[in-house]
Amino acid sequence: MIAADPSAEPVRRRRTKALVAVTAALAVAVTAGAWSLRERVGGDGGAPHRAGATPDAAPAGGAPTCAGRPARSPRELRGMWITTVNNIDWPSRRGLPAETVRTELRGWLDLAVRHHHNAVFVHVRPSGDALWPSAYAPWSEWLTGHRDGRDPGWDPMEFMITEAHARNLEFHAWFNPYRGGQPATVGGPGPRLDQLAPTHPLRRHRDWVVTYPSADRPGSRLYFNPGIPEARTFVEDSMLEAVRRYDVDGVHFDDFFYPYPEAGQDFPDDAAFARYGRGFADKDAWRRDNVNTLVREMSERIKALKPWVKFGISPFGIWRNARTDPAGSATAGLQSYDDIYADTRLWVRQQWLDYVVPQLYWHIGFGKADYAKLLPWWTATVRGTRVQLYIGQADYRVGERGAWRDPGELDRQLALNRRHGVSGSVHFSARQVRADRLGAVSRYRAAHYAGPALLPVMAHLPAAPPAAPAVTEARRADAGQVALTWRGEDAVSFAVYRVDGDTARLVGTTRGTGWVDRTAPAGSALTYCVSGLDRSGNEGPLSAPVPVTAP
Repeated sequence: MIAADPSAEPVRRRRTKALVAVTAALAVAVTAGAWSLRERVGGDGGAPHRAGATPDAAPAGGAPTCAGRPARSPRELRGMWITTVNNIDWPSRRGLPAETVRTELRGWLDLAVRHHHNAVFVHVRPSGDALWPSAYAPWSEWLTGHRDGRDPGWDPMEFMITEAHARNLEFHAWFNPYRGGQPATVGGPGPRLDQLAPTHPLRRHRDWVVTYPSADRPGSRLYFNPGIPEARTFVEDSMLEAVRRYDVDGVHFDDFFYPYPEAGQDFPDDAAFARYGRGFADKDAWRRDNVNTLVREMSERIKALKPWVKFGISPFGIWRNARTDPAGSATAGLQSYDDIYADTRLWVRQQWLDYVVPQLYWHIGFGKADYAKLLPWWTATVRGTRVQLYIGQADYRVGERGAWRDPGELDRQLALNRRHGVSGSVHFSARQVRADRLGAVSRYRAAHYAGPALLPVMAHLPAAPPAAPAVTEARRADAGQVALTWRGEDAVSFAVYRVDGDTARLVGTTRGTGWVDRTAPAGSALTYCVSGLDRSGNEGPLSAPVPVTAP
């Protein structure tokens, strides 16, 4: 999930720098030359889509007030990816003690809170493995430090969700459906079945295995064959196990279905096509249908299990180039429809997704994939559907030569998102958010994430806005802070508003029934109101206003 300028050092979003050199060698050629795996690009025009995020949104059911002032709150998703594969973000090394792993995870979640994020996207199935005790997959070596499937003795999934919810962060479980392992070049099993965990399903179902690229290539790895219906169902079941057992808020895929093409090599699935071709004369169309079937079935099965769980995908940023298809974007790069058989536009049009997060990892003005042209193409694509548009932001690119030496690039991109009514952003990845190269993260945080935000409402999900809370106490605490407590029935979370001049602004969110305002202005009387929200972000009426006297 990465993209860049042709002159930039090739990097793949899901890979370490050790793999970058391999990635560069496997670059895909397009009209103007070779593109690295992070330089596959999309962006036609289109009028701004205004149905998504709004800078200030009032609770549903009119324009509620707090002490006579309109209550206002931003509505947008703000998140970051926390990558486990190759220990890119978390855990920092394989085989760490459980308490160290837990401490590191808390640190990432606290970082999200400090940056006023409201969601995290955590890699829980990076390569046919699992970060939970699974009946379908072995334990992940990126956690345990071993590829023998040994149990670490605790449940990371349960811990992650509990800690995220304690901070009022949505938890989106991020899965890679078809990857069976990592290349040997990054310490994975490569093309060797005997190097997988003894309980790995590909060792038991060798007829499901596809090796790509060929075993003599350095990036070779094992895949579940997307064209075999039994393999697809098994992969779905393995992911739905987590949905069934855990209180996840979302199921999330990235851009990996069929692998990105390797020069001179076709994905070796002739036998599966001959047996399961279902009358398709064109293998490319059959492959697209295989991916479409996975997406559709996952959408249907998730909602059958838990109607409130969101389903979203973060695809490569180009569907098709306009020179290939008039409906495509004004770009000149790899096309997900043609090259990796991902018909992302269809998934949106069919509304199989609740949200889509295209990876727009190019700078504004980049000739082959201009962010400012791709963005309106995607807003036009979601227009008229219920699918929310978030954008995958390339924090990892800050500091690269060219336009990314400017710390204001991401700031400008987020400003452009807002002008086009985008419903949120997800930043790759946690490590780059923390690194804050060139101060770019601090810059866009001050401009766009200076205060908290509520999640955008998905009107098609179950709705049960709770009754108004009853504030039971509001008092000055240490150092002029204000401590509030309340009672609230049937709310999943709460929003706290403070009157600031002519408006009551959102100042905090929590899943508890108490909150401390650490930014309360000193030396003046204040007024607060509290509202409750349901699982889908629908907001109920505000409490009666509660005054707090000056200290």
